[in-house]
Amino acid sequence: MQLPLYQETSVRVVDPLQTQLLKWIGNKQRFADEIVSYFPENFGRYFEPFLGSGAVLATLAPSEGIGSDTFRPLMEIWQTLKKSPETLVKWYADRWNKAAKGDKVAVYETIKKSYNAKPNGADLLFLCRACYGGVVRFRKNDGYMSTPCGIHDPISPKAFARRVEEWRQRIKGCDFYILNYEEAMDMAKPGDLIYCDPPYSYSQGILYGAQGFSLENLFRITGECKARGVYVALSIDGSKKSGNYICDLEIPDGLFEREILVHCGRSMLKRFQMGGRTLESEDVKDRLLLTY
Repeated sequence: MQLPLYQETSVRVVDPLQTQLLKWIGNKQRFADEIVSYFPENFGRYFEPFLGSGAVLATLAPSEGIGSDTFRPLMEIWQTLKKSPETLVKWYADRWNKAAKGDKVAVYETIKKSYNAKPNGADLLFLCRACYGGVVRFRKNDGYMSTPCGIHDPISPKAFARRVEEWRQRIKGCDFYILNYEEAMDMAKPGDLIYCDPPYSYSQGILYGAQGFSLENLFRITGECKARGVYVALSIDGSKKSGNYICDLEIPDGLFEREILVHCGRSMLKRFQMGGRTLESEDVKDRLLLTY
């Protein structure tokens, strides 16, 4: 089903968040302010059950919110940011200093080996900032993190510490839990807002997908939330290849009231897969579906 596109819609004005804490595939950092601009003016508690980089949550900076995922190393990072931000800074600085003093690629591979032997937030934090293109890939069968070292120099510990402080302030009203999306969405009450950014069917099959995911099931749970008065906003596949291809997804009739196409720029995943070329022909858009 193709919903009508609403071009003339009242939006809230939101300042963009300039700093990025984590690099993550599907990161909404560059257009999180546009997504947030379509959120209701008034709502209760905010939920983000596919947390990832947390760019939308941090841009919104809700007074009360829940960020969640089933991926334990990722949630270890978020829980540490909330409870002990100085520990997060130390994790990053310890690994950055080793890379700066030695062979960057060799140190990166050592950290990656440590992570793959025992997945943990401390190693993942550095790897996601130092890996190629910020495209953190995991093998589906065993969760092996496979992305090579990036050609860039990761930001300094001082710069990272400044970001930690800014993000700590933005997420101070939030709590972070290891939950599957069904559990998190079931917690929402009438008047609450849920923003979902699940793995994309057309573009993220080889990437992080820690939650067993079915779009059909997510639509079902979204319908249950809508029926009990919860607002749901959902980012899913939109157009690929400069808008020439609209991803064909079976969206249930009557579930969403509005659809907005959010311009995402060029695909970092395609750039990774095609050797860093500029990919002018790979301009993409996401669908933002709203139940209100």
